[in-house]
Amino acid sequence: MRFSSGCNAGWLCLGLVTSLVAAQTAPSPHDQSPLATISAGASAAVVPPPPNYHFPDGQTYVYGIEWHLFNAGIARVSLQAEGPEQHVIATAVSAGVVNMLYKVNDRFEAFFDPHKFCSVRVSKHNEEGSRARQSELHFDYTRGKSVLEEKNLKTGEQKHVENDIPGCVTDVVSGFYYLASLPLQNGNVNAFPINDGGKTTEVTAHVEAREQVKVPAGTFQTVRVKVEPTSGALKGKGMVWAWFTDDASHTPVQMRSKLGWGTLLFRLQRVEKP
Repeated sequence: MRFSSGCNAGWLCLGLVTSLVAAQTAPSPHDQSPLATISAGASAAVVPPPPNYHFPDGQTYVYGIEWHLFNAGIARVSLQAEGPEQHVIATAVSAGVVNMLYKVNDRFEAFFDPHKFCSVRVSKHNEEGSRARQSELHFDYTRGKSVLEEKNLKTGEQKHVENDIPGCVTDVVSGFYYLASLPLQNGNVNAFPINDGGKTTEVTAHVEAREQVKVPAGTFQTVRVKVEPTSGALKGKGMVWAWFTDDASHTPVQMRSKLGWGTLLFRLQRVEKP
């Protein structure tokens, strides 16, 4: 499953692209807000964070990954300020029975502009099954292009790919934090472009409901968001749900992806702080 044609089948592209789990219930009429009405009619765009927004610098989210009730592995996602940019590091490592069936060892790094939330560059090292690839993705906003350099570490084959991008895009790793920066009011609908080196995909996030969720890290009051690609080859082929804490931090405590080959569940085990 990929949220853009350049995204490998790794778990991080499933879980980080956006958010969490639960039933697909529509919000009741009294949950609607003026912001929801405005956002529902907006075109796809990356919205800058509010002036007083605080990024969770120095924090690492640690998730257990489940596939059909099996322990599938561990994912770690961290954020830190690095010069004028925000630096995201995300890793996923398979475990247990799943590791014997399909070994995964992925590392993603992404840099984005904290004032605009526009992605700057992404580095990916993917070891999935028999495949191993190293990718470097740069967003050239002056030319309106994403520039991907990818190398197959098994065969040495290299490729160079350029695709059109709008004036500001996010990526599958930074999108994890972009969603958390939004107001997330019931009924709110936000559409934004994501690029992972292939053709840009429009993704829509629907704020569905508020509910209590229990994960290894604790029990939380959360906001449930459904995320799905609404353009390109992936339209209608997969969904991701995410639960963010219903407070100012919007900590993502759970994620579930529903795909043709099964369901992946990410549950927060702990938050590591400096």
